[in-house]
Amino acid sequence: MGYKRIEDYGLIGDSHSAALVGINGSIDWCCFPRFDSPSVFAAILDDKKGGRFQIAPIETHSVRQEYLPNTNVLSTTFHTDQGEVTLIDFMPLTEGSRPGQCPHEIHRILTCTRGTMTVECRFLPRLDYGRAKTRVTAAHNGALASGNGYSMTLSSQVPLVVRQNQARASFVLQEGDSYSFVVSYGRRRPPAVKTLHSDEKLQRTIRYWESLVDEIDFEGPWKEEVIRSFLVLHLLVYAPTGAIVAAPMTSLPEQIGGVRNWDYRYSWLRDTAFTLDIMYRLGHMREAHQFMSWLIAQLKSTPGRTQILYGIDPQSDLDEAVLHHLRGYRNSPPVRIGNKAAEQIQMDVFGEVISSIATYHRYGGYVSNDLWGLVSEFAQVVCDSWTRPDHGIWEMRGPVQHFVYSKVM
Repeated sequence: MGYKRIEDYGLIGDSHSAALVGINGSIDWCCFPRFDSPSVFAAILDDKKGGRFQIAPIETHSVRQEYLPNTNVLSTTFHTDQGEVTLIDFMPLTEGSRPGQCPHEIHRILTCTRGTMTVECRFLPRLDYGRAKTRVTAAHNGALASGNGYSMTLSSQVPLVVRQNQARASFVLQEGDSYSFVVSYGRRRPPAVKTLHSDEKLQRTIRYWESLVDEIDFEGPWKEEVIRSFLVLHLLVYAPTGAIVAAPMTSLPEQIGGVRNWDYRYSWLRDTAFTLDIMYRLGHMREAHQFMSWLIAQLKSTPGRTQILYGIDPQSDLDEAVLHHLRGYRNSPPVRIGNKAAEQIQMDVFGEVISSIATYHRYGGYVSNDLWGLVSEFAQVVCDSWTRPDHGIWEMRGPVQHFVYSKVM
């Protein structure tokens, strides 16, 4: 199928994990149940071995992909001379739900809005970064994928045929027809689609994202762009702890054919400081309270040694490894999991975190004794160490050096 441009993907998520949906209707990246879990679809990192889940017309003349207004619900519309179909993709969330409450599902609702369209569905998961010998079997209501102790199901309203460890279907939609498909992580049997209440969960998820936008305190220029950026940043928050990942996936190369391919599914103090600074300015303090508590807990767990990045919770594994069986995006290996940069010294981080706490205080945040203790500790570290060389903001792998940016920050 070939590799798509990065800008040809939309991102959906549920504040636990995320998925990349291409303009060809293919989910080419998703980890379950967390950002740093092994992937279940990873075609973006290996078109042959990574795995995907595609729903799309057999013939397409043009495609339009966009988000429903003020949400992270993705809409992809396919046009042909014969008709038009729209694919709605989302991961369910509920307004007011407690952190950690999440069904770990992807819902895909396909609707024909004009004419007649022949559509193909391909469910080709490859569990555990494709390391598992994934077995796809037919089941009542859909299909089951299992391997290496992992399992997930596809619930389908159309009959599926399973061959060569993938489930497929080809079907015709006429104007007004609508079918739902639901991926559920951790299940051993696919439930009937109607019991998964896709339409109801869609409305709840829309209300969830709209309620966040309603809280934004911003009336400046480029408001639509500010709202969209705000919503994307929220897709990077890991709700159970408040950690914010730098990116939802691993190993996209800095340049095609290059080797600087890193796993960014962890929480960098620098990136988080910048993200929270924006949240404060837009009137969102909730994430700040949760993150500050998480940060203090992390620092207490590593006394006397502040890391530049942390896992999203204490169970995160930061040990770096190379997945040699995956070719990488557009044949740009290596594909890495974990990140050895956690062992680096980067002096700029201290200034960025202190600056973020200052903004937090300026916009009404309460600086507790623990938080002030963190500021004091960071200030003392800087006093003792600012003349030292470090690895710098670009995380150079090699001997430490003197970086101007590190000194200034």
